[in-house]
Amino acid sequence: MPVKKIIETIKAYDTIIIHRHIRPDPDALGSQGGLKEIIRASFPKKQVYAVGEEDPSLTFLTRMDQVDDQVYQNALVIICDTANSPRIDDERYHMGEKLIKIDHHPVVDEYGDLRWENTEASSVSEMIFELYAEGKEAGLQLNDAAARLLFAGIVGDTGRFMFPNTTKKTFQYASELITYDFNRPALYTNLYSVKDNISRLKGYILQRFNLYPSGLCIIKLNKDILAEYKVTPSETGQLVNVLSEIEGIKAWAFFIEEDDQIRVRLRSKGPEIHKIAKKYNGGGHPLASGATIFSWNEAEAVTQDLDKVCQSFVEE
Repeated sequence: MPVKKIIETIKAYDTIIIHRHIRPDPDALGSQGGLKEIIRASFPKKQVYAVGEEDPSLTFLTRMDQVDDQVYQNALVIICDTANSPRIDDERYHMGEKLIKIDHHPVVDEYGDLRWENTEASSVSEMIFELYAEGKEAGLQLNDAAARLLFAGIVGDTGRFMFPNTTKKTFQYASELITYDFNRPALYTNLYSVKDNISRLKGYILQRFNLYPSGLCIIKLNKDILAEYKVTPSETGQLVNVLSEIEGIKAWAFFIEEDDQIRVRLRSKGPEIHKIAKKYNGGGHPLASGATIFSWNEAEAVTQDLDKVCQSFVEE
C-alpha cells in the first residue's frame, strides 16, 4: 500500500490540486474536500485547491476553487474516486508535474505516476481517513471540516451503513469522525431531504416502473417528464434508490434523458453491473455504476444486457 509514498509526495510539493469524477456524489466531494482540508490544516503554507464543476444540490458540502492554468505548473495533482481518466472532471489534470490516483473502484485505467487502489474500501473517504491515520506521525492533522466531509462521503457510499461494502473498519473510522465538532443531524438533513417536486416525481416513478420476471426493474425519464416535474437530470440522483425495497428486485436502471445524451444510473443487489456500464461509456462498482448512451434504442440494448445478467444470477 503506497500510503507512505503518497504522504512523502504531498509533503514535497508547495502546490496541490485535487480533482474527482464528473457528476460528483458525496464520496467524490467528501474525499476531495476532506483531503484538501487535511493538507491545509497540516501544512498551512501550501497552496491547496479543489476543482471541478459544481452540483447545486451538493454545494452545502464544499465549494470548488477557480484555478488558472499556470497554477498547474510544478504542481502535484491528486485524483480522488475516479476509475478511468475520461471521467476525471477538468481535463487540466494532466498539466501538473506529478499525478496521484486514489480510488476504490475496480481497476480499469492504470493512470497516474503513483496509484493507491483499494476495492475493499467502502469509499475513497474511508481511504483518506486511513491516509490521515497513517500520516499522523508525519504531521497530518484532521480538523472538524475534514471530519464532516469524510463522514459525509462514507455515509453516501455505504447508503447510511446499509450497503454490503460497510465493514468493521468503516464503523471504526466513522466512530472516530463523529467525535469531531460538526452538526451531524444537519448534515443528514442536507444529504437526504428532498423538495416537493422531487417527491412528486418519486410518486410517478413508483407508479410507472417496469419490473421484469428476471428481477430487473427499469424506469425511463424523458425530457418532457423532467420538465413537467421541474426536476433537473442531476437531481434525479436523489431518487436512484426509491426502487430498492421492491420485493424480488435484483437490479434496477434509471434512464434519464438530457439534451445530448441519456444518463444511465445502475444499481444492483447481487448481479455485477459494472461491466455493462463500461460497455456503455461508463463504469463504477459491481453493485453501483453509471453509463452514458445516445438513443432510446441503446436503452433497449442496455435493458437486454441487464436482463441477461439478472436471469443468470443465482443468490448464494
